[in-house]
Amino acid sequence: MDQIRIRGGKPLTGDIPIGGAKNAALPLMAASLLTDETLRLTNLPYLADILTMANLLTELGTDVKPDNGIHERGMGGTVDLTTKSISETTAPYDLVRKMRASVLVLGPTLAREGHARVSLPGGCAIGTRPVDLHLKALQQLGAEIELAEGYVDAHAKNGLKGGHVVFPMVTVGGTENILMAAALADGESVISNAAREPEIGDLARCLQAMGAKIEGVGTDTLTVQGVKKLHGAEHSVLPDRIETGTYAVAAAITGGELTLTGTSSNLIQSAIEVLTSAGVEVTETGRGLHISRANGALRGVDLMTEPYPGFPTDMQAQFMALMAVSGGASMITETIFENRFMHVPELCRMGADINVHGASAIVRGVEALSGAPVMATDLRASVSLVLAGLAAKGETMVNRVYHLDRGYERLEEKLNACGADIERVA
Repeated sequence: MDQIRIRGGKPLTGDIPIGGAKNAALPLMAASLLTDETLRLTNLPYLADILTMANLLTELGTDVKPDNGIHERGMGGTVDLTTKSISETTAPYDLVRKMRASVLVLGPTLAREGHARVSLPGGCAIGTRPVDLHLKALQQLGAEIELAEGYVDAHAKNGLKGGHVVFPMVTVGGTENILMAAALADGESVISNAAREPEIGDLARCLQAMGAKIEGVGTDTLTVQGVKKLHGAEHSVLPDRIETGTYAVAAAITGGELTLTGTSSNLIQSAIEVLTSAGVEVTETGRGLHISRANGALRGVDLMTEPYPGFPTDMQAQFMALMAVSGGASMITETIFENRFMHVPELCRMGADINVHGASAIVRGVEALSGAPVMATDLRASVSLVLAGLAAKGETMVNRVYHLDRGYERLEEKLNACGADIERVA
């Protein structure tokens, strides 16, 4: 199994291109199941999760064709997705277990075929992410749902009907699933307490380009007038806000200076506010975002993760690494997932001073971290260890880096180009 070796202490300088957002690309790919015409997606990142979704769609009958001269590893850039017919309505365990976002094929398959059978999903072990919110929402559109032998079996023999879905808590995946299903439902659907993440808006705009009638994009209430048929379209995946925030932290934690190209501040406004309070300078340019440490040392800042537009849970681990080398103390409170502090023991192995009390972690900044062998536990935790390694004295070896490949495209290559000493070893 691969490892990543980092020899820290080098300030990063240069440009890092920001790719398309994984969390936008996955539901966009699933949306190809809604039409028998071609959906062309551009700015698609090459990631393990993207390949998993491509394999799942192929299993269901989608023809997946990279169209930009085959990427060196088979995917990436521009991809054409054509589902002339859904030849298989079962999404099998062997594929779905690798990634929770696989459940996003449930809504579109059910809407188009009147039946879908999807394995209960897997993915990062960061806590409960209940799929029951997806299922209850589909039931509001007339679906009959059974759970048996680890599978969700959904039927809508006479098609889905418009209805009023009220989510008891904000769910990004649930909003995406029901939005796609409602696009082909008979009549009007209203989705209340909908997630407002930029990735939801990106999906809605793609569906609109395919002929869906959606109002309220960007708000917590989406109104969908179902149509009988959607058509093909071309859509560019929006920039990855979590990759943007991660490399912004990389510049700050190493005392470097980076320009993040192809992204914008409006995607990570809450993260920018926290970074600015911590002593990081973020400037919008014509090319993207320029990140540098402001005059003086980094300062500890308190934060709480919240649904968008609050501070993203997917940036919590990276920010904790930054706070570990910032002056004073900070309190980081996690409100989205109950098991998302698994990176804390690993950061402490590197000399961080962190104490967890329930849903909050108290971080007391230290002068420097020390390189150590560490173990990645999930996608964002793994990149927080890379960030810590970039700032640490000595050598850090990050194990179980397959998590990184799920969400960060060409990580070592991008960092090496800016002066990092980082390599993947077998």
